[in-house]
Amino acid sequence: MNTMSRQEEGLERIRDLDVLSTIPEMLALQVEKRPNAVGWKSWDAKKKEWRDWTFREAYDEVERWRHALAGMGLERGARVAMLLPNCMEAVLFDQSVLANALTPVPLHAIDTPKSSAYILNDSGAEILVTNKKLKWRQIRESAELPNLKLVVITDDEFSDDPDAAIPTMSLETWLQKTPDAPLPPGPRSTDLAALVYTSGTTGSPKGVMLTHRNVLSNLRGVLLSLQPWSGETLLSFLPLSHTFERTASYYLAVGCGLTLAFNRSIANLADDLKTIRPSILMSVPRVYDMIYGKLRDGLAKQPKYVQYLFDWAVEVGWRRVCRENNLPLEPSGRAWLDPFVAGFLDRKVGKKLRAVFGDNIHLYISGGAALNPAVARVFLALGVPIYQGYGMTETSPIIAVNRIGSNHPTTVGPKLDNIEVRLSPEGELQVRGPSVMQGYWHREDATKAILSDEGWLSTGDVAEIYEDGHIRITGRIKEIIVTSSGEKVPPADLEAAIECDRLFSQTMAVGDDRPCIGLVAVVNPDEWKRFAESLGLDPEDEKSLTSREATQAALRRIKAASAGFPNYGVPRVVTLLRDPWTIENGLLTPTLKIKRAQIVRRYGDKIDAMYEAIAPKKKA
Repeated sequence: MNTMSRQEEGLERIRDLDVLSTIPEMLALQVEKRPNAVGWKSWDAKKKEWRDWTFREAYDEVERWRHALAGMGLERGARVAMLLPNCMEAVLFDQSVLANALTPVPLHAIDTPKSSAYILNDSGAEILVTNKKLKWRQIRESAELPNLKLVVITDDEFSDDPDAAIPTMSLETWLQKTPDAPLPPGPRSTDLAALVYTSGTTGSPKGVMLTHRNVLSNLRGVLLSLQPWSGETLLSFLPLSHTFERTASYYLAVGCGLTLAFNRSIANLADDLKTIRPSILMSVPRVYDMIYGKLRDGLAKQPKYVQYLFDWAVEVGWRRVCRENNLPLEPSGRAWLDPFVAGFLDRKVGKKLRAVFGDNIHLYISGGAALNPAVARVFLALGVPIYQGYGMTETSPIIAVNRIGSNHPTTVGPKLDNIEVRLSPEGELQVRGPSVMQGYWHREDATKAILSDEGWLSTGDVAEIYEDGHIRITGRIKEIIVTSSGEKVPPADLEAAIECDRLFSQTMAVGDDRPCIGLVAVVNPDEWKRFAESLGLDPEDEKSLTSREATQAALRRIKAASAGFPNYGVPRVVTLLRDPWTIENGLLTPTLKIKRAQIVRRYGDKIDAMYEAIAPKKKA
């Protein structure tokens, strides 16, 4: 297929979406146009094999779910909650709820029971569909749930408990209960298509109200920027409870008639990438960081000539990326050799990296946080085209994304064509357009604080907009560190640069009202062992983490990693930690963003001690 026909194909998809007004119409469209095409692939744990779902099979099963929902007698717009991993049941739930003009409330599958109970109560959800009775029991024990009328358990081994205070039943029992219940009228474009609760890095999560029109307009905007081809496959591993995955993977696949495969688990991600060979992938930077880290660890064990070839391959590949995307070329006396060595270096180096992803790569999107420039450089140079994008739940979610032929990895790309952006006098990025949310559920004050009467949404991000339209996010307004001397330091880029050093697995810059910037850093276990032993320290001894030898040597590495930053922005003190920050211990959000306030509270004593160690001694 030639380039023009692919462009025409992409425009046809956009025209298809232009005539649709609600999300369920996308599935109906695919049943009409390609009923026997494979829309989804899911792992059958009992048969130990992948199962294909055609659009027709999914549609027919959605109808069963719709009748079961109709038999509940719910009012139009009633909230119905889902606590499921990425699986076919999650799709059937979503499509049937939306088709019956109800409001899905996706809960985070890896969230705490207390947080899930909070969302159930705040949203007023009347039904909960989850896969394990244990999950439900933990939620039930964490809070009173006065609005909940029924819990449906999708696990086949579950036994019904209709006489419980909140009745529970198996999925099949529920589906067979009212198979002939009359179906209600479908949704309107202005009806809610989701009540998505933000991760809540500070305070309680808020329910973001998104309509069918919000989501479909965002999908149209994405397709004007990045156009998939026929027959492409996506691998879904980010939680479907997050708007990024819902819109950019799930709805994109349905709207374009593509195949969406569900990753079995994060532990199986490496195997599933090689088996599914996705041509489109939505990911967060943390996944690319982990692959990059393993790549660097493996490279460190190779002979010097292998390391030399790797660096040369990156150098040559990066010049190619710069030429293709109108980026400035770095001067080199051996650039003239590129045409003669590029093929050889790609076979020896680039091909091996692409094999990690199945070597069938077309559009790999990174969002949710800043992509480390060093990581982006290596992946792009070695033939893994990662397009960094930017968005937030409140905008359905995509605001900007880099494009083919204009991929500038230090930016998040230009805005989507169907929205407006501007900068406030303080440099805050603001957005207006059809994909902006209706507001926060039952939070009028919070809505007014972020959404103006003219429809401008304040993102909370400080940004620059270049002449060519590319947007660079420089930090969060609330996260910018202001030292006691008045210097302002956005932490995200600094942390990303330092994490390029394999010693530091996770980092958080601190320094508000302090004399200098400091760093709290979780060490990489393997690198820490090598590092400590090189200093004559016992890596297993907790005292080694706070020893002068370790902190001074770590600061030298931190200084080297942050060499490109202003002198006042380079950390002068460091606290080294062994235990990683995770979702389970409350220090990461479900989208893997660090919870800064919680980390400061958890390690407040250590941070205070870090600064006290450099405080001038008072004279007696």
